[in-house]
Amino acid sequence: MSIDFQQARHAMVEQQVRPWDVLDRRVLDALTAIPREDFVPAANRKLAFADVALPLAHGEFMFKPVVEGRLLQALDLSPTDEVLEIGAGSGFLTACLARLARAVVALERHADLAEEARRRVAETGAANVRIDTADVATWDTPLRFDAILVGGAVAEVPERFLGWLKPGGRLVVVRGHSPVQEAACLRQGPAGLQTESLFETDIPYLHGFAPVARFAL
Repeated sequence: MSIDFQQARHAMVEQQVRPWDVLDRRVLDALTAIPREDFVPAANRKLAFADVALPLAHGEFMFKPVVEGRLLQALDLSPTDEVLEIGAGSGFLTACLARLARAVVALERHADLAEEARRRVAETGAANVRIDTADVATWDTPLRFDAILVGGAVAEVPERFLGWLKPGGRLVVVRGHSPVQEAACLRQGPAGLQTESLFETDIPYLHGFAPVARFAL
């Protein structure tokens, strides 16, 4: 039986994402407009709108739709913002960010995933995105961003990430130790770093940012 993807996408937004306190109209419109089914591996295309994380190559993954919505909303993007995405994966969130912000730089350490993400994002018509094949563990830039989205968990937020923010910028990240991790928004405010806890979750770690194993004798 064929799937009406447009109807399924609308149902995902209205029945999953919105009830999870995602009320930002621009975020909901982006999730409705970007064809998520085109970013999902072919074997899982029928699960594009299910309330599950979906596997990608190299052990990477796509967030659940509800998590995507909450993270995008927490970024609080304006049309003039410049955004860094760490871990582009399928490119779906990259395409959403492109609709919400002025410019997006996305990093993806796997060359094949980066190439596929570039193709898929280009097919949406986005012309304000640059997807670089790079490992954030060794990457650096003189650029500063209004917002940063981290596409995997970190045991602790690296100071380097915060250093890439403009004054007033915000970093949205999942941090802590599995199985109880915290999604949080960190803002560079006039009084220093301000942290807003968003929700609890449990997702795979960004490569190189898992907890360091400690051995006791």
